[in-house]
Amino acid sequence: MVILQIEHPVPDFDAWKKIFDSDPGYRKEGKVRGYKILRPVDNLNYAIIHLEFDNANDAISFQQVLKKLWANVDGKLINGPQSKILEIVESKEII
Repeated sequence: MVILQIEHPVPDFDAWKKIFDSDPGYRKEGKVRGYKILRPVDNLNYAIIHLEFDNANDAISFQQVLKKLWANVDGKLINGPQSKILEIVESKEII
């Protein structure tokens, strides 16, 4: 599995989450298998998103879609978004 990790400050987390939930990036069409939204406990106006993909090519394609989308909202809904594509090398649950 491959993760497209996105992170950026959000001036208003609730407003950002409402837009995220409306799915402007067409996650299903972009072959996103699932996602996680995280934020630091000491900075509730910072979002980290992990989008899960089957392969790097799908993640790269979706990253390009997002970069076009960000051009319209950077400085308004989000600030200075950054992204990177990560390969899961190992994952294990410990109980």
